[in-house]
Amino acid sequence: MRSDETLWTQRVHDAFEAGVRALQAVRARDAATIVAMARVVAEAFRSRRRLYLFGNGGSAADCQHLAAEFINRFQKERVPLPAVALTTDTSVLTSIANDYDFRDVFLRQLRGLGEAGDVAVGLSTSGRSENVLRALRWAREHGLHTLGLAGLHPTDMDVYCDLILHVPDAVTARVQEVHIAVGHVICDLVEEMLFGAAEAAGSPPPTVGG
Repeated sequence: MRSDETLWTQRVHDAFEAGVRALQAVRARDAATIVAMARVVAEAFRSRRRLYLFGNGGSAADCQHLAAEFINRFQKERVPLPAVALTTDTSVLTSIANDYDFRDVFLRQLRGLGEAGDVAVGLSTSGRSENVLRALRWAREHGLHTLGLAGLHPTDMDVYCDLILHVPDAVTARVQEVHIAVGHVICDLVEEMLFGAAEAAGSPPPTVGG
């Protein structure tokens, strides 16, 4: 019989192997989709539009993480890019949930802030989060570009997204790990699309964003 230490070590190996399999599957299947998503975001920033991100729980944390990468910087020294996580303002979130419905916490923020040409990114490991779906539906109907990061199965989220990426794993943790990895790749691509040529030429970075 294996010792407890061996069992726990094997569990660590299994978790990492599952994560690698999910990442490799997305790399093989969805590289073109990731590039297309990055182009949408880069073109929106180039046109002085904004990026809005929203999701629940761990996905909410991912939204804040990625908004910070754009607002501050990812790897390049460059101007801030206007990305907003709709998951951070507790007064806004709780007032909407209290006065209306928690299903509207992202929708009402987009109605107040979003404009045609902006980008709305919804994250949902299940693909069925009603507050994410309502926001994406409104965004699609009002001329925003809609992107989605989802889990294993197609859902109504697919209907409301111009581009959507599904992680082929049923475990929420694996899906979230891939989502943040994909988000980082998009950050890298957007920086390169907007600032790479100027950096290579030794020129000042272009003025983009808000």
